[in-house]
Amino acid sequence: MSATSRREPGGDTSGERDVLASASVRRVQAALDALGGGHRVVELTESARTATDAARALGCRVDQIVKSLVFRGRRTERAILVAASGANRVDEVKVGELLAEPIAKADAAFVRARTGFAIGGVAPVGHAEPVPTLIDEDLMKWEEIWAAAGHPSSIFRLTPADLVRMTSGRVVVIRV
Repeated sequence: MSATSRREPGGDTSGERDVLASASVRRVQAALDALGGGHRVVELTESARTATDAARALGCRVDQIVKSLVFRGRRTERAILVAASGANRVDEVKVGELLAEPIAKADAAFVRARTGFAIGGVAPVGHAEPVPTLIDEDLMKWEEIWAAAGHPSSIFRLTPADLVRMTSGRVVVIRV
């Protein structure tokens, strides 16, 4: 990654809005600090709203991007986080079977209420309430992966083992 494609906390904002100062991003950094490991949220100069955008901005493969997708349990109304490889589509029927409950896509209001994040910036940590997490087994093959950090232009680097530890997630096959 080039030095000009990201900005660390306290860096020059050149008059732009300081994404790293947003409440959502601060909540993610606080969660990362509490979990240990020295992970740091960084701000990209380009949007990372989609996995493709994030991979392009970072200079990595789209498979290394963690898509944090929130679904709604149809029976319980609970939020479920699926941390999917950026290259994969989630098989909702398969996920429903894994959870013993059918799921549906969550709308923006549900995602914001349950996680505290807007779609496009949902992090795997720092949620407004506990969220059960399923992790795409395809993420496990990488030495490093990247996840959203509370805003479409903020990310953090971690390992697949970090993702499992941080979320207490279950590694499963989720792809179509």
